[in-house]
Amino acid sequence: MGETSTRTIGAAERRARIGVRHRLAGTARAGSAEEVAGSLVALHGTDPASVFLAVGARLSGKAGPVADVERALYEDRSMVRMHGMRHTVFVLPAALAPAVQASTTRPAAVRERTALLQHLAAGSSFDAEWLAETERLVLAELAVRAEATGSQLGGAVPALRSTYVYGKGTRQEGVQSVASRVLRVLGMEGRIVRGRPQGGWTSSQFRWAPADPHPEPDPAEARAELIGRWLRACGPATEADLKWWTGWKVTDVRGALAAVGAVPVTLDEGTGFVLPDDLDPVPEPEPWAALLPALDPTPMGWQGRDWYLDAEHRPALYDRSGNIGPTVWWNGRIVGGWAQRPDGGIAHRLLTDVGAAAERAIGAEAARLAEWVGDVRVTPRFRTPLERELAASPAE
Repeated sequence: MGETSTRTIGAAERRARIGVRHRLAGTARAGSAEEVAGSLVALHGTDPASVFLAVGARLSGKAGPVADVERALYEDRSMVRMHGMRHTVFVLPAALAPAVQASTTRPAAVRERTALLQHLAAGSSFDAEWLAETERLVLAELAVRAEATGSQLGGAVPALRSTYVYGKGTRQEGVQSVASRVLRVLGMEGRIVRGRPQGGWTSSQFRWAPADPHPEPDPAEARAELIGRWLRACGPATEADLKWWTGWKVTDVRGALAAVGAVPVTLDEGTGFVLPDDLDPVPEPEPWAALLPALDPTPMGWQGRDWYLDAEHRPALYDRSGNIGPTVWWNGRIVGGWAQRPDGGIAHRLLTDVGAAAERAIGAEAARLAEWVGDVRVTPRFRTPLERELAASPAE
């Protein structure tokens, strides 16, 4: 992994790197959705609104990100929504999709197809031949339509409306439709992609479209590409951080670190890694504030979070499954949380004293967010204690 380095990177420098590389400091903000996605490697897409809110927090100017993100996703297709790390849906640069597919999604797709066939065999008369024919018909229909909802595909392909008994003989036994499982497998295999949703930008009811063909890199080369991009955006990081973020086996993480020539450095929590050309000190940027959405890639970027999050604040900001809610940041630290009230106002609460100048900067970011969100109401899919409390607070 390169020559041993005695370089120490403390928490303050790591926070400075966040401000610059995650496009959060004022002078580091981006001019397009593609620039944001490229800088962050991937945006969490489980909650569709989080993608737009994450981009909006990092764009220069007061204009909202909706038109820009929709252009990138549905017109230029320079960004793509797909299953990726930790079996989670992400939005990422289209150019990175082959590496994510080969390193991460393809092995998960194999497991997903195997599980579907097992469930069909246990709860129906459908077999692999039936599944292959159903998929062929779905792909043929999409080739004609270019884009369709699951319901439209079910109307054109009756087999897609079939049901099976899930969990037969167990407490979870119940009748389920095959449609969502079939479309999920095709999506994970990279044969179809999620297109424009029904409704507005907060909707999770997506249409499906044929996937653009792309190269299929060697899995080891793909893992090295992904780790290299991630270290450029988020390094330094520990081996545990990398294993958690990718969802890979530790041997795959170590192989990828070796392939990119990662250099060990000393962090407060132990040994971390950076790229070999990333050892120079990073100066602290100008003071900055940000309101980041639930599941934002910055707070969700590392498993070890003590260098940007006080432990006593975790219960208010995370749900029981470990999903982070909307957060308020000041100079690379999480200092509070925020929520949108039913009247559209943005309510926030600071969990630590940051001073008057910081409070003014945070208030300005809240006003900027409220301005571009406008009449749209955003409720996180995974709600946290502080977000629920703030959302129910009276208007000021």
